Amino acid sequence: MIDIGVNLTNARFDKDRDELIVRAKSKGVNAMLVTGTNLSESQKALQLSIQYPDYLYSTAGVHPHDADNVSDNYLEEIRILAKNKAVKAIGECGLDFNRNYSVPKQQEKVFSEQISLASELQLPLFLHQRDAFPAWFQLISPYIKSVPAMVSHCFTGSGDELEQCLSAGMYIGITGWVCDERRGKSLQALIPLIPLNRLMIETDAPYLTPRTIRPKPKSSRNEPSYLPYVIETLAELYQCNIQDIINASSENARKVFKLSEHQ
Repeated sequence: MIDIGVNLTNARFDKDRDELIVRAKSKGVNAMLVTGTNLSESQKALQLSIQYPDYLYSTAGVHPHDADNVSDNYLEEIRILAKNKAVKAIGECGLDFNRNYSVPKQQEKVFSEQISLASELQLPLFLHQRDAFPAWFQLISPYIKSVPAMVSHCFTGSGDELEQCLSAGMYIGITGWVCDERRGKSLQALIPLIPLNRLMIETDAPYLTPRTIRPKPKSSRNEPSYLPYVIETLAELYQCNIQDIINASSENARKVFKLSEHQ
């Protein structure tokens, strides 16, 4: 199993980050992509990847929530980080008009610059989108053929949005949201429409703890060792066996992020 989205730099992991990695390995998680959400977090994500070579990898980028706070030379800083072979994608970047922690116009500017950088560096894009699909897709569209791969991280969109993402050749990242019997219902209905050769799996830890865990964990904190619960739900929805999900999602992650075959 490969967890393509873990916020491992989050302070909620400060007390037991090493133990958490041991637990993930014991559950069959062979690699993780540590998400960078701003320059500081991207630097920390890379440092973790250096600390755990050939197991942790990272992304480098600026999340839309942080778009208002970028420095004048932030793009150059991302470019420098991306030179390290452990950095496998530009992101997490995109648009978030749900909370608008940053002004929409600035979000669009910063997103646009990162799309262009991914094209220049020939790195995949690790994408965020919430309540902003038309503007988001419009900015991505000119680069569909020039960026090596695009991953719609934590997809929770509509059927029409899924269709557009798939027709653009995107990979679809599915989290524990799909395990939620309340707000995950519409996503559950769409899962069989995602071809297995476009599926990726992620925990987005410490967020989105699968609600299917029994017994229920004492802490609300999600962690990579819970990835099998996402796979179990996906196997039910696809009506296939668990190994099919593991094989397909791992192969997709290896291909897009250029990971070694043993992962």
